[in-house]
Amino acid sequence: MKKTFWVFVILLLIPTIARAWTKEATPDARWLKERWKATWISCPGFGRLDYGVYHFRKTFELSDRPEQYVINISADNRYRLYVNGQSVCFGPARGDRMNWYFETVDIAPFLVKGKNVLAVEVWNCADYTPAAQVSFRTGLIVQGNTEQEFAVNSGNSWRAIRNSAYTPILENRHDVGCSDDINGSAYPWGWQSIDFDDRSWVNAQSNEQGIPYGNDTELTWFLTPRDIPFMEERTLRIGRIRKTSGVTVDPGFLKGDTPVEIAPHSRVSILFDQNYLTTAYPELCVSRGTGSRIKLSFAEAMYDGNGKKGNRNEVEDRSMGTAIYSIFRPDGGLNRLFRPLWFKTYRYILMEIETAEESLVLHDFLGKYTAYPFQEKGSFSCDDPRIVPVWEVGWRTARLCAHETYYDCPYYEQLQYIGDTRIQALISLYVSGDDRLMRKALRMFDCSRTFEGITASRYPSRIPQYIPTFSLYWINMVHDYYMHRVDDAFIHSFLPGISTVLAWFTDKINSETGLLGATPHWNFTDWAKSWPWNNEKPLGGVPTGGYEGGSAITTLQFVYALQDAVSLFDAFGDRGQAEKYARLANKIRKSVAKRCWNERKQLMEDGIGYPSLSQHANIMAILTDAVPRKKQAALFDKILSNGLLEQATFYYRFYLVRAMNKVGKADLYMSTLQPWYDMLDMGLTTFAENPEPTRSDCHAWSASPNYELLATVCGITPASPGFRTVRIAPHLGTLKKICAVVPHPLGEIRVDLNKNDQDELSGTIILPEGLSGNYQYNKLNVKLKSGINRIL
Repeated sequence: MKKTFWVFVILLLIPTIARAWTKEATPDARWLKERWKATWISCPGFGRLDYGVYHFRKTFELSDRPEQYVINISADNRYRLYVNGQSVCFGPARGDRMNWYFETVDIAPFLVKGKNVLAVEVWNCADYTPAAQVSFRTGLIVQGNTEQEFAVNSGNSWRAIRNSAYTPILENRHDVGCSDDINGSAYPWGWQSIDFDDRSWVNAQSNEQGIPYGNDTELTWFLTPRDIPFMEERTLRIGRIRKTSGVTVDPGFLKGDTPVEIAPHSRVSILFDQNYLTTAYPELCVSRGTGSRIKLSFAEAMYDGNGKKGNRNEVEDRSMGTAIYSIFRPDGGLNRLFRPLWFKTYRYILMEIETAEESLVLHDFLGKYTAYPFQEKGSFSCDDPRIVPVWEVGWRTARLCAHETYYDCPYYEQLQYIGDTRIQALISLYVSGDDRLMRKALRMFDCSRTFEGITASRYPSRIPQYIPTFSLYWINMVHDYYMHRVDDAFIHSFLPGISTVLAWFTDKINSETGLLGATPHWNFTDWAKSWPWNNEKPLGGVPTGGYEGGSAITTLQFVYALQDAVSLFDAFGDRGQAEKYARLANKIRKSVAKRCWNERKQLMEDGIGYPSLSQHANIMAILTDAVPRKKQAALFDKILSNGLLEQATFYYRFYLVRAMNKVGKADLYMSTLQPWYDMLDMGLTTFAENPEPTRSDCHAWSASPNYELLATVCGITPASPGFRTVRIAPHLGTLKKICAVVPHPLGEIRVDLNKNDQDELSGTIILPEGLSGNYQYNKLNVKLKSGINRIL
């Protein structure tokens, strides 16, 4: 048994070790502009648009172990590359057919003198593909970077087989695609290793050459170099076992120390609790158990008899609900490692086992955590201990919602929505300083624009969806990037797209009212309670007038985007566009104020002929100056105090705080965090999409406190475009002490301040070399220089 254990330990460590050795490299310039020498390959005899899991192998000889051996690789839908049995990388990073990403890696650390093998697992989920997965047809391509590596170019010298062990599970798949039913008896165990006998396999079918953008003469993939790093992947031990039935499990099993043997003809179940939500590849190693069936169900939370989640820590008298699940069917062999093709999102895992004639041995069960490799460089601490879990849970939420793109939620959809992404990107900038995923998102949304001119609401996606208001947030997001990064050429590239979005909305203005008229598609604003899904409005979250026209909310959101667009056009020298849209914004503001302002109530109504009141309309009225500035502070007080107004949910509270900052009431921010404390009290380990009852337990827009604690409470914001200078205007509210770090392109911004009983602040502010700015507090305005600044 000890030998078995150590064999499995080595198997588990291989992906982790490989990740440490994997070297990202740069593709040769010719593969960015010339047709590739390699061809896309597929497995003969199988439809290239059908569901299937395929294995490809290329064996080759090396006279010596090279110092460098760089390959470019991509596939449709997905692939995982092994070199001499070691997992090296997986991809491609999700994009679309005009931006089909390929990875460039140096595989020299995995090669040996003599015989070597590249083994690639490729799968196409076809009709059961995740909504975010664009596809053309099944294929694999490998291109050696230089003549030295041409020996491994994909073509008909590669060997191929369809793995018949896989059957798609179509139940409870939501938008994340099908799960796997894996029959171990049909699996070609060891297919990744050098010594595997592939003589029964067939020669791969060679298809079209690889084509980068600009070399197209036919319908194909347009190959684009990967623009984000590889995903993080590391071992994650399961926290504890909450319940068992029909079996006793030694605590050492969770450490990989003590196997569990399930007797023949048994039915057992084990409920595992990770203790917090995560995204990971579950890995189960077993021996024997011919004819057994293992079902693994994955859930964010357990459900009571009424289908409610309640406290997320509770498991008694609860079920997994309609959980996503996978099935493994052992073949009776030793040390069989079962792992689904795609990661799972879970806090709870229910393992249900039925054995047949032979006993089954469970050697180990764990997860391989995966997410975008953000590093937590930013930090926030204060004298209120309740903030510690808010920060930790918020950052976990942001991490689980960031992979090869930003996700709205990792369990149900895994789609990159603009409304979510704007908030996620700011969290990324302030906590990690890594802007690469934000850059990819901006580019993807720009690529999603249709003949109409607006962007898709979510992208990449094989299922088109359009939320016009999200196109407006894309413009705000471009402006966010403009304020935080010096990257003129990149920002300038979006101005044509911004123009088409603005033109689309301008065309929808009702000439009689001056507000937006009837607009097509899904005019989502927020998951407000009085804007539900129903037969009359088949799409929820739409305010009154959102479809018919005359909505103050959506019209003012257009003005909100116009303001940022004017700033961008002006900055990049297009004064004509800037002046045109500035005039338009002013005209619309006046029309909304004239037709929707309720003078008696001193509130903005939701629209023309819609006397309903919401926080949303009044938030936008403040942000766009549709209400005179002298009235805005009083209006904001009504927004917070008038419970009759339709309330903003977690998502729209981001804009509530923007209005709070604008009217000079940011000291109130700390008093608005009770909904986040409530989620923690409910046992949530990530922040939910909505107040209870909620579908998703993990939604990155609800992680906004990780941004606000730094940008609002500490008051660290760009004072000029590109974050060339900084403004630090703290708003401690009830706090007496704050200590924070914000990553900046030039280094770290550090703030350490204490407040006395006279509401005076003292401490230090440290700016990186090359950064200067201003410190503002009450009536104090102090210039800040690089290095240590003492606040007295």
